[in-house]
Amino acid sequence: METRQINVMGKMVEIAEGATFADVAKDFSGMVNGPIMLARQKNKLRELHQKIRTCDDVTFYGIENDEAMRVYRRGVLILMTKAVYELWGSESLVVVEHSLQKNLYCEIRKPEMEMTEEVLAKIEGKMREYVAADLPICKRTMRKEDAREIARRQGMPDKDELFRYRRASNVNLYELDGFYDYFYGYMPPATGNLKVFSLMAYENGFLIRFPDPKQPEVLREFSNPKKISSVFLEQMHWCQLMGVKNVAELNHTLTQGKFGDLIRINEALHEKKIAEIADMIHQRLDKVRVVLIAGPSSSGKTSFANRLCIQLQVLGIQPHKISLDDYFVERDKTPVDENGKRNYEHIQALDLPLLNDDLKKMIAGELVDLPTYNFVTGKREYNGNRIQAKKGEILVLEGIHGLNDMLTSEIPAEQKFKIFISAMTQLNVDDHNRISTSDSRLIRRIVRDYQFRGRDAATTIGQWNDVTDGEAENIFPYQENADAIFNSATIYELSVLKQYAEPQLFAIGEDQPEYITAKRLIKFLGYFLAAPGTEIPNNSLIKEFVGGSCFKV
Repeated sequence: METRQINVMGKMVEIAEGATFADVAKDFSGMVNGPIMLARQKNKLRELHQKIRTCDDVTFYGIENDEAMRVYRRGVLILMTKAVYELWGSESLVVVEHSLQKNLYCEIRKPEMEMTEEVLAKIEGKMREYVAADLPICKRTMRKEDAREIARRQGMPDKDELFRYRRASNVNLYELDGFYDYFYGYMPPATGNLKVFSLMAYENGFLIRFPDPKQPEVLREFSNPKKISSVFLEQMHWCQLMGVKNVAELNHTLTQGKFGDLIRINEALHEKKIAEIADMIHQRLDKVRVVLIAGPSSSGKTSFANRLCIQLQVLGIQPHKISLDDYFVERDKTPVDENGKRNYEHIQALDLPLLNDDLKKMIAGELVDLPTYNFVTGKREYNGNRIQAKKGEILVLEGIHGLNDMLTSEIPAEQKFKIFISAMTQLNVDDHNRISTSDSRLIRRIVRDYQFRGRDAATTIGQWNDVTDGEAENIFPYQENADAIFNSATIYELSVLKQYAEPQLFAIGEDQPEYITAKRLIKFLGYFLAAPGTEIPNNSLIKEFVGGSCFKV
């Protein structure tokens, strides 16, 4: 039998002709965290069932790698969807709604079914049967019409409609022991390595819990994020009001000429929610003096702050906006990370004593000369920006540390009103393929960075892991401290952002490290029909990214 030598994980290995990545991976399982889920050759990801066709170096990824963890999650999902289908048939519609702390919240839309521990035990028991049997998960390429017929037969009208808008003539379905499902993204070759998961009753459905990438033999810790969960449930209600819960239904609004109506309903829901938050502040006006707005990158914090200030003025409250960026310490005093790089997202990158001293003076009604940070020189300046807040007026601060009490440690808790904002999308590709909130924000940032900050998509993608690491440390641990949460996601935005983002993503070459992410986002955006943004009002948060906002953003 013909063989060839290939460098695998730094070791020269004799590879037989026709060997798959899975065949070779068996000898390298101890070199990654958790089970191997994915391979990489040159700058392309490879599913493990694929044959090794070139002599390029091979790297295997365990679940500590984000892309490999996505593969693991998809593998567990097909276990769950097959189990539900096998137990209750094609009329048992199972829907993956959203992610909570990296776990997936699901519901079974069978009216007479109560989500009991007994029901969950049946589903999980079936899933573990499939794992024990180490069943193959096979990719099947077929004509679009045949895939639509399978979707209809298995009670998946969402996939039937999704394929209707597919431009390619073929569709890849994954088969697990006679059951077919569709997932956008790679899958594991078999069920045997999908051992660590659990189902847990939650709200009206259940959570699928997944392993901790750092400790792959144990489940990721879960602390019940009740406030965030309530926002997702509210967004589910919004989707029902708008009649759009997946990409196919969004595309349908475009083909039926109803996209403008969708925009107007979505923006009205946003305005109503902002008005409700302003009312909450008004009800506590006897005590609240400082409003703190925090959220991850590309959440639309600046536009939200401006719209909130307008709603406060409607209620007779005079707001004073203060930028936390102006309270950076001088550049040579900025904390550094373990690599010696200045960490502008560390809370000590802000001059906390000065901030607290200025806030206390403004709350007391004193005239305060506010600083302006010069990002060119890295020094603080005073340019005559003065504030004297009268009784009943509100200070509005926006920045990533707003929910962390360390930021405003000298301000009494009852004087603060905290708002968490994030783009927590509820729109899904279909019932089994959710849209990542992080991917939605990344697409927003790619568009904004290119339009207004002179950065190409490769630069934005290259910095994204650092951004999300900072958010995980400085924002998300404090989100449940918020007095109010605003979901800035819109149902319609990806149809509009698509036409701005795609040219930038296609500009990333196959030899660039950002190509893998760009390829995934291009495939994702391919599900959407493009829509013009002409009917988006100029105070919309989306205008912060595509341009034309009436606010200084």
